[in-house]
Amino acid sequence: MVMERQVISADGFLKIVGSPEYGDRIVELVEGEIVEMSKPTGLHGQITMLLSLKIGNYVIENGLGVITAAETGFVLERNPDGRDTVRGLDIAFIRSARVSSVLPDQWVSVAPDLAVEVISPSNDAADIRLKIRQLLDAGTAMVWIVYPDLRIVDVHTRVGATTLNAADALSGGDVLPGFEIPVREIFPAPATG
Repeated sequence: MVMERQVISADGFLKIVGSPEYGDRIVELVEGEIVEMSKPTGLHGQITMLLSLKIGNYVIENGLGVITAAETGFVLERNPDGRDTVRGLDIAFIRSARVSSVLPDQWVSVAPDLAVEVISPSNDAADIRLKIRQLLDAGTAMVWIVYPDLRIVDVHTRVGATTLNAADALSGGDVLPGFEIPVREIFPAPATG
């Protein structure tokens, strides 16, 4: 007997994750299905916080818009059949022309201009590729994928992808004009002896 899977909309997902059953869980809605994510590791949190501070300070000092963190949910797809997609992002930036200075207490309904994901050992490569495609298709101009183990950053845009290593500088391009950070400064210095 074939059982039909329940398809969940973005609005239904918001209600579900507000229930006690989901209180401790990190989940995303991918094409109408709930997908559980693992909790971030210490290194993941450290890199995410460091990069959040750098980007956040730059955005605030220059009055550029809103920055989010902590797996904030963004609606990337709304489909007539209810197979919506709500993805959590480690860090996101939205230009002030696109949102008010205070986001609503619900999923963010516009794609960010910049999305940043810090890879954890539990991340699935196919899912990361899907997430990048969903972000770019939804209108995100730039996606940074940070690989702590390799100490590199992949920069994805609608035109293609570039890999940056420790000797390179990560630039905000047209999305965050004037923002630049050496890739090596994203990662904590390796422990010595």
